[in-house]
Amino acid sequence: MNRKPYYITTAIAYTSGKPHIGNTYEIILADAIARFKQLEGYDVRLQTGTDEHGQKIEDRAKAAGKTPKQYVDEVAGEIRRIWDLTGMRYDRFIRTTDADHEAAVQKIFTKLYEQGDIYKGSYEGMYCKECEAFYTPSQIVDGKCPECGFPVSPASEEAYFFRMSRYAPRLIQHIYDHPEFIQPVSRRNEMLNNFLLPGLQDLCVSRTSFKWGIQVPFDPKHVIYVWIDALSNYITGLGYDVDHTDGELYRKYWPADVHLIGKDILRFHTIYWPIMLMALGVPLPKQVFGHPWLIQGGEKMSKSKGNVLYADDLADVFGMDAVRYFVLHETPFENDGSITWELIIERYNSDLANTLGNLVQRTLSMSNKYFGGVVEDRGAAADPDGELKAVSYAAVAGARKAMETLHVADAITEIFTLFKRCNKYIDETMPWALAKDPAQQDRLATVLYNLAEGIMTGASLLAPFMPATAERIARQFGTALRDFEGLTGFGCCVASGTKVIEKPEMLFARLDEKAVMEKAAEIMAAQKKAAEEAAARAAAFAAGGEAVKAAEAPAAGRDASTETAACAGAGEPPASGAGAADAACAPVEHKPEITFDDFEKLEFRMGEVIACEEVPKSKKLLCSKVKIGNEVRQIVSGIKPYYAPEEMVGKKVMVLVNLKPAKLAGVLSEGMLLCTEDADGKYVLMTSEKDAPSGAEIA
Repeated sequence: MNRKPYYITTAIAYTSGKPHIGNTYEIILADAIARFKQLEGYDVRLQTGTDEHGQKIEDRAKAAGKTPKQYVDEVAGEIRRIWDLTGMRYDRFIRTTDADHEAAVQKIFTKLYEQGDIYKGSYEGMYCKECEAFYTPSQIVDGKCPECGFPVSPASEEAYFFRMSRYAPRLIQHIYDHPEFIQPVSRRNEMLNNFLLPGLQDLCVSRTSFKWGIQVPFDPKHVIYVWIDALSNYITGLGYDVDHTDGELYRKYWPADVHLIGKDILRFHTIYWPIMLMALGVPLPKQVFGHPWLIQGGEKMSKSKGNVLYADDLADVFGMDAVRYFVLHETPFENDGSITWELIIERYNSDLANTLGNLVQRTLSMSNKYFGGVVEDRGAAADPDGELKAVSYAAVAGARKAMETLHVADAITEIFTLFKRCNKYIDETMPWALAKDPAQQDRLATVLYNLAEGIMTGASLLAPFMPATAERIARQFGTALRDFEGLTGFGCCVASGTKVIEKPEMLFARLDEKAVMEKAAEIMAAQKKAAEEAAARAAAFAAGGEAVKAAEAPAAGRDASTETAACAGAGEPPASGAGAADAACAPVEHKPEITFDDFEKLEFRMGEVIACEEVPKSKKLLCSKVKIGNEVRQIVSGIKPYYAPEEMVGKKVMVLVNLKPAKLAGVLSEGMLLCTEDADGKYVLMTSEKDAPSGAEIA
């Protein structure tokens, strides 16, 4: 039989660290959709993987003392471990460092350049290292990236650009002609109204400021930027070739039936990616589905906020199938889902332990008690049977209809409606009462058969969402799960005369909320500690690497201490006289650790000293007028022994801006100039390696 192909992809995970449950939700969702399509008889291909290039990776590898390849190998391995833990059955785990992918991307870039869609230019704008994206001044929000909220900084470099505007009208028309292309509808309207209709700017598609990436083959100082590199994985993973020597997989599965992605990267997948495909002459994917987020405590999960949950921790406590059930059932089609330890416990006990687990346990136990484990349809029908069968038919049809539009939570609700109806059926028929009357043995057998059939119908439908649980149910009922070809009517799942397991296993035992929350507290405390340690390491790297490079270097050949100090007017200068070798080897006394949230409260900016004078009757203090953006601050500093007032004017300095104002020697100070000390113990003002504009935020 020739089965119809169905190709589904996830976004490829960025190898910056361990994925949390919000990231993992997409993987579970994709796997559930793929399994359901297989249940319907499709020839399904599921692709996932990792995005491994970029400046952030290069920096993090350097901070870890590893090569970028060593770093991404480790992180990709961890991501793959989590994906495997969820039960995801993928056909390819593609990595953007795979040789076939890199070669295909170079050919794609060359083709787009040769046909005039890519041209060389230069870029000036505000750059976010976290997102690896440039933004115009109008897009910046309070000096921060509009996407992630991290600080941005001015950047300028030579780059290649893609002519987005050349294909924008065609893409707009495609979206109008194919309303199913972007789902949900609210996301479609957002892309049209916020990005496409106002007009597209050309897109930067290469970088020269870092090396960790795929080289532009005809201009090796450039690396191909993330848009072409990462997005192309959906076709390179199938063997696409610009020379039309495409592999069999590409010819069979492209165009993709659905790109499953988070709503936050919808623009890249519904604007940049389709335009690239149009330029290549490649058909567009049939649908891009921007799923909602899974949020914790009303906020998007973030390591810096300490509200992150991980799939492996949750699986250790609840089991992976319970985690799959929760994230799929609690995340609606269009709105964000909410996850907390308390909510999972509540759903576990009510839905899994009571509704499903108790139903299976009671049915198997009664079958063994009354008929030695043999389930038999003796045709002794009664009124409640018809409604049970009707709900069974409705569950099959309803789940299938919901999955046509990827309403996964609704499909699961249909299935559990059937399980709930089975529980009600037990209450209506009261098998324990029938067992007391010898004349009701045929009716009792029929009731237990109907229950087994209803449960196995539900288990077959449940298999894409909770595969291990569905298999356990089938094994205990002595039968096999059915696909939709086998779900042809009531009575198709369990053959009359089937022998069930003699000693039933409890699927889901009720949880003690107090015990689980104590375990949760231990897990979250460990995570918080790990996050604080990671933030401290990152801060140490920044201070020891980037910040030190930015400082004014001592004279050539001199060794200097790398300890950084903040120079306030009341501070005594450190004692001098220590030799260079002693300074370099002296132990460093650290202050108490802070969290990243503590660091985020500090606002550092570049300033320019426009005037400076001595503070009367003080041997140590200078009073500087410092221009910071469009304002001027008065800052008093204890640097008079090292700088003359006239020497200060014109200097670009680093300033702690949001320090509470204070009076020093009777003079108001509205900030702090940052200093380090040289090998002789003298204060040296911190400044930038390159000329940075006054007011630029320091991150």
